[in-house]
Amino acid sequence: MLRQATRLLARPAIASSSSFAARARPFSTDLPAAPAEDSTFIDAWKKIIPNIDPPATPLTFMQPRPQTPSSIPSKLTVNFVLPYASELSAKEVDMVIIPATTGQMGVLPGHVATIAELKPGVMSVHEENDVTKYFISSGFAVIHANSFADIIAIEAVPIDQIDPSLVQKGLADFTQKLSSASTDLEKAEAQIGVDVHSALNSALTG
Repeated sequence: MLRQATRLLARPAIASSSSFAARARPFSTDLPAAPAEDSTFIDAWKKIIPNIDPPATPLTFMQPRPQTPSSIPSKLTVNFVLPYASELSAKEVDMVIIPATTGQMGVLPGHVATIAELKPGVMSVHEENDVTKYFISSGFAVIHANSFADIIAIEAVPIDQIDPSLVQKGLADFTQKLSSASTDLEKAEAQIGVDVHSALNSALTG
């Protein structure tokens, strides 16, 4: 088996352009804007159970993808959601700055398609002269090529609703727990508390 795997790996990667195109996975901008019917599933269903209408598939419930504009729009459309609420829904803004794990990331209209993991920190939403800041615990941001941004956070709260005294108390408590932790689980839980409250403190003082 090892010899067979070696021979397969050693084969030259030569393929015609047509066969490569058949295997290539399309980018999101290459996909149709209108939802496509799952014809393969429907055909298979009709062959087996022709007297019953096929059930709905996920494609049935998917909204059509907005077309990628030919020119960069003036606004960025943002959806900002939590597990229990929708903070922003199709909100047109000038820019958002998100706390990605790789650093603060500014997102403007026309941003390249990106998926970014979020860390505890401040997300700011810029709309003309108004700036709204949220503290988010973690999550993901999906930036689409059509100047749409979907931001999903586990927890989020406006900065002006955070009590600085409670942040200081929480930071002191978790620092004490970290120094007295005796198991790996206790250390991990305390470290998460220290990281989050440190980020909260930086958000309030920065």
